[in-house]
Amino acid sequence: MIASKGFAAKQAKAPIEPFSFERRDPLPNDVVIAIEFCGICHSDVHQVNEDWFPGIFPMVPGHEIVGRVSRVGSAVKKFKVGDLAGVGVMVDSCRKCESCKLGQETYCDIGAIFTYNGRDKNGEPTYGGYANNIVVDEAYTLKIPANLDLAATAPLLCAGITTYSPLRHWKAGKHSKVGIVGLGGLGHMGLKFAHAMGAHVVQFTTSAKKKEDALRLGADEVVMSNDAKAIQAHASSFDVILDTVSADHDINAYVNLLKRDAVLVLLGAPDRPASLSVFPLLMKRRSIAGSGAGGIRETQEMLDFCSQHNVVSDIEIVPTTKINEAYKRLLANDVKYRFVLDIARAGQ
Repeated sequence: MIASKGFAAKQAKAPIEPFSFERRDPLPNDVVIAIEFCGICHSDVHQVNEDWFPGIFPMVPGHEIVGRVSRVGSAVKKFKVGDLAGVGVMVDSCRKCESCKLGQETYCDIGAIFTYNGRDKNGEPTYGGYANNIVVDEAYTLKIPANLDLAATAPLLCAGITTYSPLRHWKAGKHSKVGIVGLGGLGHMGLKFAHAMGAHVVQFTTSAKKKEDALRLGADEVVMSNDAKAIQAHASSFDVILDTVSADHDINAYVNLLKRDAVLVLLGAPDRPASLSVFPLLMKRRSIAGSGAGGIRETQEMLDFCSQHNVVSDIEIVPTTKINEAYKRLLANDVKYRFVLDIARAGQ
């Protein structure tokens, strides 16, 4: 077994504190990654607090992991010691179902094995990236482009792929009009990707203070979400709208902005079910869809796209001594736009 040092919540809603544990010795197809940075995702807070479902404790959060390969198994072909590598939201899946065979492991029919707060095929709990190392099968490990800032690349492995995937699936591009609802960790990445893909991008926000930032990040227009007249001016004009907001809000106003056969994609997870008026959907054959993080193949495609277009997250690097402070700030929306833990200098 490999000795590991990390940071864990010992029980639900508990503060994050230092935690020592063990990971498996690398199997023939495994790589061991010495973690340098790990993003803090809003879902880390939700899972520690058991907002969605019961957790497995002690819980070591973190699924936006980047670092360097320190060991490789005897059959590994994709990596060598010293290579940059990353791990996203999952570390395995059944590999046999239709979704897995199509490279859509996130949607595994059996259920993907998540990077933390899950159980591996032996029933052992998975521990995430708030730690000095991780052991992962090379098939679920990503190559990190060398030209990207490593810390700012970490959030791409969740916030990045979660917004890139629906934009690619619904073919956003040069002739598309794309709306982004919410300018946070997910929203700012959706904005950057849609802009890099050549779409005309409209940012919706409730904060007038974010208008300048939205324009800097690539928005062609910024619309205040509480300005009914400004919203109505965009009626029936969008090809794709990504709704990244996790708080309770009215989605009906955005449905009315869709063209015929266009789609509103829900990426946030509000605490309560949305209230929906069906009539606007019927009149123009509009759709409402959900989307999760992409599969391994698409995540690698996203990283290569980021390398070509110099797209990374806007981040604030946080020492591991301030994880709990970062959680409080995240809940207060006091971050632009993603926290990243400096794992390599843990405790400093």
